[in-house]
Amino acid sequence: MSPRSSEATGSGVGRAEGQREDRAAGPSQDGAEGRSAQESAEVRQFWERLGLPGLIDVHTHFMPERVLRKVWAYFDALGPMTGGGMEWPITYRDEEGERAALLRQFGVRAFTAMLYPHKPGMAEWLNQWAVEFARRTPDCLHTATLFPEPGVAAYVRRAVDEGARVFKAHVQVGAYDPADELLDPAWGLLAEAGIPVVIHCGSGPAPGKHTGPEPIRRVLARHPRLRLVVAHMGMPEYEDFLGLAERYGEVRLDTTMAFTDFSERFAPFPRRALPRLDALGDRILLGTDFPNIPYAYVHQLHALEGLGLGDDWLRAVCYGNGARLFGL
Repeated sequence: MSPRSSEATGSGVGRAEGQREDRAAGPSQDGAEGRSAQESAEVRQFWERLGLPGLIDVHTHFMPERVLRKVWAYFDALGPMTGGGMEWPITYRDEEGERAALLRQFGVRAFTAMLYPHKPGMAEWLNQWAVEFARRTPDCLHTATLFPEPGVAAYVRRAVDEGARVFKAHVQVGAYDPADELLDPAWGLLAEAGIPVVIHCGSGPAPGKHTGPEPIRRVLARHPRLRLVVAHMGMPEYEDFLGLAERYGEVRLDTTMAFTDFSERFAPFPRRALPRLDALGDRILLGTDFPNIPYAYVHQLHALEGLGLGDDWLRAVCYGNGARLFGL
């Protein structure tokens, strides 16, 4: 739910704000390490109880540091795309290496570098950075991005040839129509290659000109085999996007920020749709939005557990579906 350049359980906003204040004040290294160790133990306890080898998180953000810091500044300024000025403290405001190390401590076996442009000419540069990041971060699924502009098919092809395993598209931030004809060759290429695209296309936390299910319907009508992973469960148009997944066998949804106490305040998931969510259990993927979340990582896991859909559903969502999609 990251924009252009929260109230949870005891793991939620209050804790996040406390962590931010402690870090700003320069706490002792022992204190910081103690907090990380405790949180890591909570996360690991979750997946160990399920008998999993760890977690696969398809929605984490890594990008050039100066770009990420502009994103954080946008959150700090309560920019309009954060949902009308909601307080949004960043829980994991750490350096790149520390963030990757923390995911490993949590037991995240594979994660992504969700990066995205907000203007023409930016995507190819981000993709070049992503190649180097993937080389130095082998547990990160090599991520690339795109934008509707001349030459998009060429640089998408180049990213695929360089080993990209997942793409990120951000309709809200990019303010573009995903059904723009400029993107047609790129969507076709990705559909043919079977490479998933995590796409923020729902209208949460704030609507954009081209957000919502209708533009995605037009994309899928042209490219029905495109492996779209709808970010944030399509929040707040949950049921519309569940319908697209029921119609198109390659459409998936990620759990990013959905069901958490923070999101339930402004975009509650309709409980009448839980049976549909259960039935699509083989196409729901764990996503978190780490590090840009206003609560602790483990709260997303507890929110999923709280749906009451059972351990088999949790095993599929938190590991099995991602392992199958990415051949891990």
